[in-house]
Amino acid sequence: MSRPLFFLLPLLFATAASADTAVSIDPALQAQVIEWRRDLHQHPELGNHEVRTAQIVAGHLRALGLTPKTGIAHTGVTAVLKGGKPGPRIALRADMDALPVTEQTGLAFASTVKSEYRGQPVGVMHACGHDMHVAILMGVAQALAARKDELAGEVMFVFQPAEEGPPLPGESAGARLMLDEGVFADFTPDAVMGLHVWSRLHVGQLGVRSGPFMASADEWMLKVRGQQTHGSQPWAGVDPITVAAQVLLGAQSIIARQIDITAHPVVLTAGQIQSGTRFNIIPDEATMVGTLRTFDMDVREDVIRRFRSTAEHFAAASGASAELSVDMNAPVTRNDPALTQRLRPSLEKVAGAGNVVEVPRYTIAEDFSQFANVAPGLYFFVGTTPPEQALESAPMNHSPFYAPDEAALDIGVRAMLQATLDFLAAPED
Repeated sequence: MSRPLFFLLPLLFATAASADTAVSIDPALQAQVIEWRRDLHQHPELGNHEVRTAQIVAGHLRALGLTPKTGIAHTGVTAVLKGGKPGPRIALRADMDALPVTEQTGLAFASTVKSEYRGQPVGVMHACGHDMHVAILMGVAQALAARKDELAGEVMFVFQPAEEGPPLPGESAGARLMLDEGVFADFTPDAVMGLHVWSRLHVGQLGVRSGPFMASADEWMLKVRGQQTHGSQPWAGVDPITVAAQVLLGAQSIIARQIDITAHPVVLTAGQIQSGTRFNIIPDEATMVGTLRTFDMDVREDVIRRFRSTAEHFAAASGASAELSVDMNAPVTRNDPALTQRLRPSLEKVAGAGNVVEVPRYTIAEDFSQFANVAPGLYFFVGTTPPEQALESAPMNHSPFYAPDEAALDIGVRAMLQATLDFLAAPED
């Protein structure tokens, strides 16, 4: 027999009041997360070389009573927290690597680290905020470990190296290599979750989008081979620099005239061209490298086909040859619609409904997408720009001036913790 609605109202209100209560973080843990972040920021490490960072992470996980696995994909670290009750499995991911950027923030804990990247001397900086990601996940791990007995399910903490791409062209690294090496061999997640600090949101704001969120990222290399000759007699050889320039301009026509960019945003960018050694010698070869960004795998294949055809035909018209190679660093990052709908209220508990922002599609990329192709994924942004600063004037991620407001650490910990607790507590629809 069905009960009258008024009989259920007290129960409904009690459940709602409990569900709407956001998780809080102990002030001592808040301070510890800041301390971790500053230490990591001062000691950044490039992709696949995060040795010190991995040692700190593994040591912390051991101190929590966990048994970390190390050396996955060179320097990756994982550990599994088993709750006191059976339930679903969720993997939480943080990336650990820094960038080949010389810091100019002036912070008291600014990096002065120097290294080498692809044969070039560079400064090293956590210019993308991965130091904050690591500190946040260490804090989440500690908060969850303290609640272990009341948790229903299991949580894997994934500390990933080399999100910014492989250190050398053609190498495998990051999320893809972790998967290839069996990071989920003994732990099949029902969901994966990650976050990224983001300068285009204010502190206190969280950004999320259902479906395609960030673009795929390909690194391409085009080699144009001509014939060396003296610069005063270009007709005696084949100039690969001129051909490379023609190909680059022709490639832009692919985007402008051959792709419906109203339906399929595409970016095709050259970031580097190298050729020759002397002002009066036309060299044998020119090499261009760049990136391709798309939100659809079929469109990606079409653009690559057109780019290769354009390069080969321009080269053939001048008596040169062209060879295009394309390596995918990350597929499209898609937030699973059902998981996003299920956990968006968790983010709203922490930030407030008005501070959870529907962000647009971005042509930046994230290899978190590799994990989100294995299990339903949720990836969200954590604002880092102080409320009083205009977003358009704030230094972007990857800038040598990027200095995120540390108030973002607290909301990042609480948002990931709340979403994890709610995922483990609530049965799937």
